[in-house]
Amino acid sequence: MKRLSIRAKITFWFTAALLLMVLFSYVILLSVSNQILQKTIRDNLIETVENNYNEVRYYPNLDNADQNKDASRFLAFEKGYLEVDSDFLHEVNQVYTALYDEDQTLIYGENPISKVSTELDFADSRIQRIKDGRELYYIFDRKLTGEGLEGLWMRGVVASTQGTSQMNRILQLSLIILPLFFLLASVGGYVVVRHTLKPIREISETAAKIGRENDLKQRIRLGSGKDELHQLADTFNDTFEKLDQAFETQRQFISDASHELRTPMTVIRAQCEAALEQPQTPEAYEKALQVIQRQSGKMSRLINGMLDFTRLEAGTEKYQKEAFNFSAMAASIASDMALIKDKGITLSADIQEGIAFCGNAELLSRLLINLISNAYRYGKENGHILVCLQANEQEILLSVADNGIGIAPEDQEKIFGRFYQADPSRAGEGIGLGLAIAAEIVQFHGGSIRVESMPGKGSTFYVMFPSDPSQDFKKP
Repeated sequence: MKRLSIRAKITFWFTAALLLMVLFSYVILLSVSNQILQKTIRDNLIETVENNYNEVRYYPNLDNADQNKDASRFLAFEKGYLEVDSDFLHEVNQVYTALYDEDQTLIYGENPISKVSTELDFADSRIQRIKDGRELYYIFDRKLTGEGLEGLWMRGVVASTQGTSQMNRILQLSLIILPLFFLLASVGGYVVVRHTLKPIREISETAAKIGRENDLKQRIRLGSGKDELHQLADTFNDTFEKLDQAFETQRQFISDASHELRTPMTVIRAQCEAALEQPQTPEAYEKALQVIQRQSGKMSRLINGMLDFTRLEAGTEKYQKEAFNFSAMAASIASDMALIKDKGITLSADIQEGIAFCGNAELLSRLLINLISNAYRYGKENGHILVCLQANEQEILLSVADNGIGIAPEDQEKIFGRFYQADPSRAGEGIGLGLAIAAEIVQFHGGSIRVESMPGKGSTFYVMFPSDPSQDFKKP
């Protein structure tokens, strides 16, 4: 069994299960059909007797009787007349009905076992059984009530073999149909399994080729379809796509790490050089060490932040949001980054005081640092950067403007893509990850980000967040 192919195993088990189902169907059909048949016979007997029971009426005379009914007959009884249905003379679905008096004298109708049935006393509304030779019969009696009908009984008789011939024909037909169905289903199952499992070879060959050639750009191509194998192929393709992207991300990691860590390193170096150029006062040394301590802490947070961003993008971890002083955070970052003075660029800030926001302070710090770093990177010599933070009842607006080289119109919609380089010639300095991180952080906080830029005149990045008037940091 272990050496059989999957197709053979499925076909074998399908055929075996189908055979068991056919045999089980035969057993059920034989065991249950007779019980159902006998119940049907008894129900039919009761129904027929009840129908005829309701058709018997007594008339003191024929003056009020409608004697023109084709289905009625009038019999003299006692001091009046009985109106009975003429169908009493005929069996209905092999059920015979007869009208008797209390002495079991036949008044009207038919009873094929009248001699034998006299051995049974009348029993109102109850099924009785009696044999005539080897044949079993069911008898059902109803006592008539009403004026003039006292002492009358209606008896119905039916053989237990009623409908047996029809059931035998059904069983004979099933002996032909079920094996034929079994054969057709087995062949059809084999064909379906063969066709269904055919894509597995394509999946196996593609996976082997990817492993052999180490080419994650290979894809499994099964054509259109929505069955499980097509879903499996799509899953494999998605996995290959993610793996390919992961390897591309890994190649960019060192460059991106340098990009993110350059700013705090530059601040630390600038403080160290300034402190070593000439003797300083203790207060100046203390201030320099505070800046270095703050920037080294930022370096640690930036390293963790890159990992956090990966989790943020993948949606694998929840970031805590809490109310904080957005104005104080933005002012602190602008003050620290103004010390860089790269290419003689100066940085100024216009920050409204007391702006509160409920979000993740670390992520939003990353956002502002990325935007300012980007402005330094693409700023011109002796240029200027302006950081603004304003708020009203509807929104909080953060902007970072520079008068640098600007961004070409065709690149402005692409710069927020991860690892996109607007200026390939400056890929070592590029914005491949910074703006993508910024866009992801903005989206996480329910905001929006856009850029306005003119080549040669500079760029302004606008970030808008919904305002929360319930937060207030204006009071100490």
